Amino acid sequence: MGATKFFTKEQQKAIVQSIVNAELNTSGEVRVRIDSKCKGDVLDVAADYFKKLKMHETELRNGVLFYLSVDDHKFAILGDKGINEKVPSDFWDHIRDTILKHFKQQQFSEGLCKGIEMAGEKLKTHFPYKGNDINELSNDLSFEK
Repeated sequence: MGATKFFTKEQQKAIVQSIVNAELNTSGEVRVRIDSKCKGDVLDVAADYFKKLKMHETELRNGVLFYLSVDDHKFAILGDKGINEKVPSDFWDHIRDTILKHFKQQQFSEGLCKGIEMAGEKLKTHFPYKGNDINELSNDLSFEK
């Protein structure tokens, strides 16, 4: 089906709105990358995009990337050093499992939105919004070209 057509325009808007909502009360940054095929190990590919999207350059190292490869049904969640130092070691597994429950029911946008919401809650706890915080990274979805 391809990355850009996997989600409807309405679903894409809902995912972007989830990112906006997740970032409202935090200095943390959330990005979503969607590919058709994963060209390698999913965690390695996600880590490459983490760097390409400059997620490691946030001031507090509190970026979170949700990576999806839609045609081969793979996904990964990566948090930067700042957030990983503050959350329990099984935190990302819990989000992954929640997303996977939705994915198994073909509720892809709902699962992704729920995962983003969960990450946002934890970011808000550990990196609360301060008056001078700026949106360091785009909230738009990133697709393969």
